[in-house]
Amino acid sequence: MHPNIDIHSSGLLPDDDPQRISLHNEVHARPSQRIRLPALVIYVVVINDGITREQECEHLRRIPGQKTLTLEQLQNNFLRLRLQGYTLRWERHSEFTRYSLVQHLPEVAQLGATDPELLSYLTLPQGWLAEIPGRTFAAIKLAMVYGDLNESDELLIQARRWFGENPVVASLIGRDEHSLAVTDFMLRPSGFERMLVIMPLNASETRAGRVSQRLLEIETYRLMALKGLPVAKQLIPELTKAEQQLADITAQLENKAASDQELLDTLISLATRIEHATVAHAYRFAATQAYNKLVTQRIGELREKAIPGTQTIGEFMQRRLSPAIATVEATAQRMSYLSARVSRASALLRTRVDILTETQNQQLLEKLTRGQELQLRLQSTVEGLSIAAISYYVVSLLLYLAKAGKAIGLPIQPELLTGLMIPVVVWLVWRTTRRIHDRFLKLP
Repeated sequence: MHPNIDIHSSGLLPDDDPQRISLHNEVHARPSQRIRLPALVIYVVVINDGITREQECEHLRRIPGQKTLTLEQLQNNFLRLRLQGYTLRWERHSEFTRYSLVQHLPEVAQLGATDPELLSYLTLPQGWLAEIPGRTFAAIKLAMVYGDLNESDELLIQARRWFGENPVVASLIGRDEHSLAVTDFMLRPSGFERMLVIMPLNASETRAGRVSQRLLEIETYRLMALKGLPVAKQLIPELTKAEQQLADITAQLENKAASDQELLDTLISLATRIEHATVAHAYRFAATQAYNKLVTQRIGELREKAIPGTQTIGEFMQRRLSPAIATVEATAQRMSYLSARVSRASALLRTRVDILTETQNQQLLEKLTRGQELQLRLQSTVEGLSIAAISYYVVSLLLYLAKAGKAIGLPIQPELLTGLMIPVVVWLVWRTTRRIHDRFLKLP
């Protein structure tokens, strides 16, 4: 494999997509480790929230011979340092950073020893582990030794002594049962857990590296999956309270025991709290599901075979981890259902408010219609009075005009002429008023 080969100048293909090289080389970003037995693996996982890559690089420079280490060497989130007598791997992930030290396991600490002390054999500078930037989340001491797997019962007796007679979980792993993995999942006063892997003399270094990686990842992802459990336990009382409050709102909505505005304000407050909880914890719950899938996948890759009288790692995880994961999943589902129920209650309230508003609008329109009818009648009455008034003034003018004509000697009788003109004047005034009225009605 040549992950760093330069293909830009080949001239045989179109220009590369900007992400092609980085995505292609992703499969080579964290190569499998090669472990020569007997080996001691010190594995530390720290939460890197608030910890920069620069801080981690500065800490790695404190290792003898690494003062020239540059930040560019850490850009791919993976670094392997081959040092005198040991190998150190640094891997940065989205939520955590892990450090893996692989060194020789002294004979006095191998199979046959009783609860051996391991930290005194570390080849790292004293205090270097304690000064790793971040908060410790997982720490494991993994011993990998040789043994005859045909005598698994005797090996298991020795393994129990190696763990200090603590109850252990063990299984043969691999299609051809190439290894025996033993652990007790106990957190010791030193802050470390212990694991033991026994392999035959013909075991390859790459196989030992794969077994080590799977076992360490199972424990890492198990703990990361459980990070959602305290959040779920904290949310359960709040969700119970919110569900009771929603039930009260629904009852008031049905019985019309409170005003719509009060119910709307309460629903908005409840929806805001649920939305805040969803935004704050949805990622944690989704991460729990993702990490749990990784645990299940890594356990499946072990291909365990049970040893009579001892739980396998998969059985232990199924019984101890599954209830916690189920609690997290149920809480996430409960929060989602509660949000949907609040939305439905809000929709019902909006529907009721809309219907009430429509009824009020209809009543208002009816009042406006009646008012317009009264106004029209009043207008008709006013128009009739106006016609009479105008006709009176026009007839009065005609009377004065007729008297003036008689005064100048015209042979007319003013009262008779005016009386005869009254019907004509009233008709003309009425006709003129109707024409004006009709013209205004035709305006857009």
